[in-house]
Amino acid sequence: MSANAPTQAITPQLRQWIVEQAQSGHAPEAVLKAMRDAGWDEGVAAEAMESTLRDHLEQSAQAAGLPPAATVPEPALDDTPLYLQAGDRRVHVLSAQLQPRIVVFGNLLSDEECEALIDLARPRMARSRTVATKTGGEEINVDRTSDGMFFQRGETDLITRIEERIAVLLRWPLENGEGLQILRYGPGAEYKPHYDYFDPAEPGTPSILQRGGQRVGTLVMYLGEPERGGGTVFPDVHLEVAPKRGNAVFFSYDRPHPSTRTLHGGSPVLAGEKWIATKWLREREFA
Repeated sequence: MSANAPTQAITPQLRQWIVEQAQSGHAPEAVLKAMRDAGWDEGVAAEAMESTLRDHLEQSAQAAGLPPAATVPEPALDDTPLYLQAGDRRVHVLSAQLQPRIVVFGNLLSDEECEALIDLARPRMARSRTVATKTGGEEINVDRTSDGMFFQRGETDLITRIEERIAVLLRWPLENGEGLQILRYGPGAEYKPHYDYFDPAEPGTPSILQRGGQRVGTLVMYLGEPERGGGTVFPDVHLEVAPKRGNAVFFSYDRPHPSTRTLHGGSPVLAGEKWIATKWLREREFA
């Protein structure tokens, strides 16, 4: 594999080489580095790899009988920026990976906004529930040992400001977002690894999807730091994100299937308590 220096065209041979690297188990970051080392422009290399892997994954998924891929939220990361302007706030890009798409943001929320969300939520906290995909309702889940509550979308000026900021940052319609969920994890509390999409095989899923379609993205914002523990883990890609106040982790999933490698969970809090705000994004308007 060598670069075409004058034009650096994305040729069929280059695409085939990228697919072969992926099939051999090489991480996207390693493939991108190999292309840069061979003289490819970083922008051209990133575009070639992203489009090739996307097409390859889609073809493989269709061959395996998986549901078609949906359009997902995507922050403006084409030029590998250090910062993104999200409406009223300059947000830091701390880390980003392509497959799966996981982005860690810094400075998404101010300390004052974090405290204000906690203060608003505290009187309304109750044992967390999860969506019951067998019925379409809600249920207590032994895998989730937190307290939580939901705000209505646009419930206060503060929430409206944060939701507008998220919509700009992730380039996704504000009306396609569920209301913010606030969660508190005390010592020992955790949320065992799970997926956020709704399992098409469950009988309650069709009724859930009537309100905005599938979930296609998740943003977890850290409001209150524990003393120890409480990271957000992605077991399939061996990643753990530290729960730093004001920061957030975003991940997207273009089909309701484990092939997205978006299995994730909240590690047990070992000391102190963790507060987070979660924003789930749907395919269509959530009503």
